[in-house]
Amino acid sequence: MRAVVQRIDGARVEVAGETVGEIVGEGLCVLVGVTHDDTPLKAAQLARKLWSVRLLQGEKSCSDTSAPLLVISQFTLYGDARKGRRPTWNAAAPGPVAEPLVDEVVAQLRALGAAVETGRFGADMKVSLTNDGPFTVLIEV
Repeated sequence: MRAVVQRIDGARVEVAGETVGEIVGEGLCVLVGVTHDDTPLKAAQLARKLWSVRLLQGEKSCSDTSAPLLVISQFTLYGDARKGRRPTWNAAAPGPVAEPLVDEVVAQLRALGAAVETGRFGADMKVSLTNDGPFTVLIEV
């Protein structure tokens, strides 16, 4: 699993003009990509890392400050544009594999005590955020 994590000061995801997930104030916006060999164990591992990684102001984690996370599935994180002009998506897991694993990341975060907002799997989402820093990291498990 792969996640692009941005420290934010507010974020929102909309589907067809409707806000489906929103964070006001400090937190993390997490774009999650799933590949073919990912498992629920990796989803749990990613959730623990997201909950405890010290990316917030003052080297704090979401677990330290109870900051919320906005988790959004993004298959394009496994896109490959090294050859030609058109990326391939072969490394991205198909929806029936990826969706339950993204849901597992969210469930594991919530089990740890996190406040989690989400996008809508497979939807045409509009994501807006204020990147605080800017601060962006890649996490892979």
